[in-house]
Amino acid sequence: MSADLGPLASMTGFARTVGRHGTLEWAWEARSVNGRSLDVRCRLPSGVERLEPIVRARVARRFKRGNVSLQLTLTRPEGTVAMRVNRPLLDQILAIARDLEAAGVAPPRLDGLLALRGVLEPVDEPDEAERAALDAALERSLDEVLEQLEAARTTEGANLLSALLGHLDGIERLVQAAAEAGAAQPAALKQRLQEQLKTLLDVSPALPEDRLAQELAILVGKADVREELDRLSAHLSQARSLLGTGEPIGRRLDFLCQELNREANTLCSKAADLALTQLGLDLKAVIEQLREQVQNIE
Repeated sequence: MSADLGPLASMTGFARTVGRHGTLEWAWEARSVNGRSLDVRCRLPSGVERLEPIVRARVARRFKRGNVSLQLTLTRPEGTVAMRVNRPLLDQILAIARDLEAAGVAPPRLDGLLALRGVLEPVDEPDEAERAALDAALERSLDEVLEQLEAARTTEGANLLSALLGHLDGIERLVQAAAEAGAAQPAALKQRLQEQLKTLLDVSPALPEDRLAQELAILVGKADVREELDRLSAHLSQARSLLGTGEPIGRRLDFLCQELNREANTLCSKAADLALTQLGLDLKAVIEQLREQVQNIE
């Protein structure tokens, strides 16, 4: 990464961390993919759903965009916790099952009933102090996995930065080539107009020189691409400036890609020869490659 450019964050990354508190072991997994805004999804096991607001708040503190999924898996050695059946809940489920069975639905299996959340519960619930200690340990581990995810997104962003700079360099070269081709358009248009008039001399009187100059001026004005080239150069300069901010810039870069493509379309429509048309098409292709990479940026 260039020394004068700030870090660039991708929206893609993965991280995993493990922890232990007493006999309880766990693993946090964090995944992040592209998204128009920040979307956080949590999968927390029964008994620790209370942590979901904390998870969402800490993700939002670190990230601005991306679909971020957090999953917590708890593991406790067999025999360390006595379990009991929640009879009131089970009785409600069985009553519903009997009503469904009367309607022709197959009765539920025992393993299916016991797998329902809340049917089996620990006999000895942890006291308030123990629950607070467990929550603190889980939150520290959550911070670790989010820090790893942030580092993974930054590493991927460094790779994206190299690709983005390459595309911007390619667009700049094409803009320069288009400027050279565009500068030759007035002479080419004049020659073409003279040739067309020459073919008409046998059936029409020759146009006065001032009328010829007027017609040529109209054609040259319609084919003038300097304004489009100036705007393309301005958009390129703005994109390079954004890459140096070190801030979330994905949305602004995406807008610049739309503007670059708009100017390239106008350039193609004004092109008066195949060379400039081809340069305009090449521009559109590289701008599309740039846009695809920009979709990954936070």
